[in-house]
Amino acid sequence: MDAEFAANAAATAAIFGVFGIVWFGWAQEAPPKSWRPWLGIGSVLSLVAAIIGGIVTARTWDEGSSVDERTGPVFGVIVLIEVVLCAVGAIWLRRAGRTSLVPVWIALIVGLHFFPLAPLLGYPALAIWAALVTLVALVSVPVARRCDFTPSAVVGAGTGVALLAGAATALVHALT
Repeated sequence: MDAEFAANAAATAAIFGVFGIVWFGWAQEAPPKSWRPWLGIGSVLSLVAAIIGGIVTARTWDEGSSVDERTGPVFGVIVLIEVVLCAVGAIWLRRAGRTSLVPVWIALIVGLHFFPLAPLLGYPALAIWAALVTLVALVSVPVARRCDFTPSAVVGAGTGVALLAGAATALVHALT
């Protein structure tokens, strides 16, 4: 389930850490009051993962990577499709008066984009994080409605936790 190269695992930790901060931040839009300290802790831990992941990526850069002349362009296309779908969906939801669903849409697309990246990068664990983030997106609206929370709180906290767990797992792999 590990990445073939330590640099890939470290870069995953750095990227997941950065985006963990973003998702924990999005959850802070209107969370239940009792969640606020935990969201802050999640943001700080994500920052630590991003920094350590960045340092380890820099130190292992010359040891090889699964991103090469063949996989790099495909990776770029997958990320471009992700960004376009996120933007188009967010614009459509805003125009439809469903702004509260924008973070849910973006989490869904983020989760789905990890599925093709797992085999492309030779990093099967990405499929686990794909499934978790996608699941968080799919259950966030029903959970938010049932518990009288905002969708951003539920999807932000859930996606933040999933990405932080992914960053921690990737760091363990990169460092061992």
